[in-house]
Amino acid sequence: MNIPADLKYTESHEWVRVESDGTLTVGITEYAQDALGDIVFVELPAIGKSFTAGDDAAVVESVKAASDIYAPVSGTVTAVNQSAADAPDSINADAYAAWLFKLKPADANAVNGLLDAAAYGKVTENH
Repeated sequence: MNIPADLKYTESHEWVRVESDGTLTVGITEYAQDALGDIVFVELPAIGKSFTAGDDAAVVESVKAASDIYAPVSGTVTAVNQSAADAPDSINADAYAAWLFKLKPADANAVNGLLDAAAYGKVTENH
């Protein structure tokens, strides 16, 4: 399973990339995509919406189930990937390229509390 070392992760299977401007790009991991199967629908959050860490921020639906996507940290949505919503199968093709939304974190240091690739690998081993 692909777990890129340059990303951060949550136990609920979101990946987070810290961008040069301090925003966070969020998507679902390959593990989550594999578990869901063929993704057929994506509901993205509204730009400008604020979330507390752990809030339901988006929804991904597959032929098997619907799954909430959680805000990895508290922050405000600054962008959404409309192309992922328009072509949900892009997440199946490459879960790490098909990001869902970007957050401006309320606390820039909050990302330090997320899992690194090694710790996330241990989470997936236990499932």
